[in-house]
Amino acid sequence: MTSCWLRAVLAIVAAVIGASSLRAEIAASIEYVVVERPPGVPAEFAAPGSVTLRFLAIKAIDGSRVDAALWQPEGKAAGATTLIIGVHGSGGNFVKPPMGFMSRDLAAKGYGVLAINTRQSDERVNTDNFVEVRRDIEAAVYVARALGYRTLVLYGHSLGSVQVQYYAANNWEPDIKAVVMSGTFGNLPWKSRTMLVQNEENYRQLTEAAFKALREGKAADVLSVRMSWITGQQVPLTGQHFLSYRHEPSSAADGTYWIRRVPQPILMVRDAGDAIVQAFEPYMLLAAATSPGSLAPSAKLVVLPNPKEPSPAAHFFADNQKALVDTVSNWLAEQKL
Repeated sequence: MTSCWLRAVLAIVAAVIGASSLRAEIAASIEYVVVERPPGVPAEFAAPGSVTLRFLAIKAIDGSRVDAALWQPEGKAAGATTLIIGVHGSGGNFVKPPMGFMSRDLAAKGYGVLAINTRQSDERVNTDNFVEVRRDIEAAVYVARALGYRTLVLYGHSLGSVQVQYYAANNWEPDIKAVVMSGTFGNLPWKSRTMLVQNEENYRQLTEAAFKALREGKAADVLSVRMSWITGQQVPLTGQHFLSYRHEPSSAADGTYWIRRVPQPILMVRDAGDAIVQAFEPYMLLAAATSPGSLAPSAKLVVLPNPKEPSPAAHFFADNQKALVDTVSNWLAEQKL
């Protein structure tokens, strides 16, 4: 009896000692650091009066670097500021329009803006995997929280619009209060095949090359086949980009699917002169967002008049900068944000 009791006591002591020697390990992390002004950022990219501009280098959870510009109204605490997380379009960045002027002008109106360069910015255009861009947005969201912001709005332009839809639809986070999109298209895989490529033989070649690259473990490599793009030129792309954005059976970039799963109020803004996104495309999204069973509590589309001939520049609101800023800020105010 004494022997059994002693063995039991020793077992408990061993368990306690063993437990006390355990320590938590970090499997992955999101990190950020304030950095000097990046080279190549133009001098005119500057904060207006009563606004501070800082630059951040963020490490996403998978190790990918996300460069960011943080605009904050002076004299206003982060916790009392609505922060807009901005996601650019194809091959864009936080300087190019509309992200650059939107960040500056919304900050002048009292909003914070954290505009990021995703893993498909600049020369990395058409190389990324759609489902991985969510990690860039996720990193920005967690950095925003670490900086003290408690009220967040997701803003995506063009390709960034479906990326923020995807994030919002899959992350029902209470501090994300609204989703704003500009220059947004409807169903990208359908559009890619029927309106951009418009060549079934080229589409077949792209599909075969992309599948071959995937099977050989080379999905991130640039394909030997090129694809027709938004302005008609033939562009290089990777297998993972084609399969995750452009290939109808496998693409996850269909906004008409994701938008009805966004549980926040939604605003879409289109320039009537946009020659890149067709006039009917945002209405596809509006119909989906307002359809029976949609999670979106409200969805609004604003089309800004443009008397000029349609042009690619209108996709970036070249003639409607103030109107875009005012439309977004007025709508945010209506949402009490």
